[in-house]
Amino acid sequence: MFLVTPDRIHGLVAAPRSPEDRTPDTEKTLTAQGYTWNSDIEAFTRPTDHSPAAVDRTADALRELGHYVFTSWTPLSPG
Repeated sequence: MFLVTPDRIHGLVAAPRSPEDRTPDTEKTLTAQGYTWNSDIEAFTRPTDHSPAAVDRTADALRELGHYVFTSWTPLSPG
C-alpha cells in the first residue's frame, strides 16, 4: 500500500506502508519517474511537479504493479 501526495518540504512523495511494498519492480518504476529513496522519512520523493496529474501518474503506475494506493492533493501555496 502506498500514499502519494505533495509535501511542502519533500516535493512529491510516494510513501510505502511497509518495507514489503518496496519490491524491485516498484523501485525501478519510481526511479524511472525521477524518485529517490529518502531514508529520513522512509518514502520515495521527487522535488518537481506537484500537479494532480503527477499524483495520478504515480498512483496509476503503482496500481499497475498491484499496489493499493491512496492519493491526496492540495495545492502548495508559496511560503
